Amino acid sequence: MTITTVDVRDPQTQLPRLLALVAEGTEVILTDGAKTLARIVPMNGEQERPQRIAGLHPGAIWTSEDFDEPLPDEFWLGEA
Repeated sequence: MTITTVDVRDPQTQLPRLLALVAEGTEVILTDGAKTLARIVPMNGEQERPQRIAGLHPGAIWTSEDFDEPLPDEFWLGEA
């Protein structure tokens, strides 16, 4: 992968050119002088999120019997 470094002090009119480079597979690093600020990398298509699997951690959480009951007035009045 090709890497291009660009100082953010350069004219912001470069954005379309930089995005074109990224679309071609070039990684763009934005700097402020010698300080690295950000990195723009190509996204190779839609990134897939891992599929969630129910039941992987049984017993890791629990729900109390009254979790959906209204909170007492003391809670809302700051007296609890």
